[in-house]
Amino acid sequence: MRHLPISAEEAAQRLRGIALICLAMILFSLLDTSAKFASAYVPTLEVVWARYAFSVVFAIIFLRSWARPADYLTRRPLMQTLRAVFLLGSTVLNFLAIRYLQLAETAAITFAAPLLVTALSGPILGEWPGPRRWAAVVVGFVGVLIIVQPEPGAFQPAALYSVAAAFCYAGYALTTRTLSATETPAGMLVYGSLLAVVVLTPALPAVGEIPPDWLVAAALVATGLFGAIGHFCLIHANRLAPAPVLAPFQYTQILWMPILGYLVFNDIPGMATLIGAAVVVASGLYILYRERVHRDR
Repeated sequence: MRHLPISAEEAAQRLRGIALICLAMILFSLLDTSAKFASAYVPTLEVVWARYAFSVVFAIIFLRSWARPADYLTRRPLMQTLRAVFLLGSTVLNFLAIRYLQLAETAAITFAAPLLVTALSGPILGEWPGPRRWAAVVVGFVGVLIIVQPEPGAFQPAALYSVAAAFCYAGYALTTRTLSATETPAGMLVYGSLLAVVVLTPALPAVGEIPPDWLVAAALVATGLFGAIGHFCLIHANRLAPAPVLAPFQYTQILWMPILGYLVFNDIPGMATLIGAAVVVASGLYILYRERVHRDR
């Protein structure tokens, strides 16, 4: 398959898009680190609420939502709601997982989401993968089993939160792909966060606690800040470069999570986590390669 050469201007745009996607992965890693820190002192649902409440505020400021109100009118409210539910479920389950597991473990398992997207794209979107991509999906799930270690004595039940989070994130990715033809990125960003705030706010008085000190309070605010700026970078990255160009760089997050886990929590990933992560990432990258170069096989 031959690729047409791109102009110098387009190449520069792609490089800026790659830089932004790498920055977004750093910010998302900082988000999870802040959430794990805060979860040691306040309930998980409070951390999730803070992540979305402050994200809505920062997103409105960054995107200047008042200047283009038409961007936030949805044509498919039910699908938008389903997407927001998947996103909220993914966040709740991921934050529950990082409360008990190392950041490197949760990141490695969550990277199985693209494999699930590939597996589910056939029955849901009619985009059936070929045998090689199916083989990559199977190998990727073997990587997840290596990380989870389901045998007695090594299995950590909290790993099931990460597995469930990966399924929710796959649903979020599929509904995002479905909505991308009719909805604006800014609208999808704000709509998802706003629905989470509406759902969680009534429960906050019953489960919420006052942060014990300013550091925990700052971590709660940071989850929203890192989430909003991260998604802001993600939106602009996708405007500057095609998705197949950006997708492999999402795996740079697997570098930052163990580094932050060690620096902040003194966590050192085990050999099973490292091997399983390598298998999952390699499978995901192979699927991306088949999607980009051999779309029909």
